[in-house]
Amino acid sequence: MIALLAAASLAFQDTAAIDRAVAAFTTRPIGAEGGARAPVDARLRLATCGMVALSWRTDAHDAVVVACADPAWRIFVPVIAPPRTSSAAPAMLRAGAVAPPSRAEPVIRRGDAVTIEAGSDGFSITREGVAMADAAPGGRVMVRVTDSARPVQAVAVDAGRATLPGWPE
Repeated sequence: MIALLAAASLAFQDTAAIDRAVAAFTTRPIGAEGGARAPVDARLRLATCGMVALSWRTDAHDAVVVACADPAWRIFVPVIAPPRTSSAAPAMLRAGAVAPPSRAEPVIRRGDAVTIEAGSDGFSITREGVAMADAAPGGRVMVRVTDSARPVQAVAVDAGRATLPGWPE
């Protein structure tokens, strides 16, 4: 009986793994400003996915879209948005606030050959692929890698170079 329960629990996507992926994507912990509002409900039964793709739902960064290509599913994880500034003075910044970065020029363009690199002391891995969209430094981009039906989400580093989300440059 215990073996059946263990096998049944492996048939579903680990919601704690989704929480960790969202925290790495937003760079903020659950419950913090800019992070997920709450953990993904552990009662959620999603088919197991080998690799999820994460993206912002809108430019307002109000939710993270967690999607799986095969089997096809997606969920939206609400994010605690930073407080909005007064509409009466949109150009004025609150004391101590930092101005948002200006929109950087893309270093990776759709159709560019991209090398995805990840590693740490003792190992490294690289994959070659083709960018599916434009991305500025630090921006997310989907990369179609050779020998894989599913694209990989990467973070643009430099022209033709990207890394996996959560891995240092």
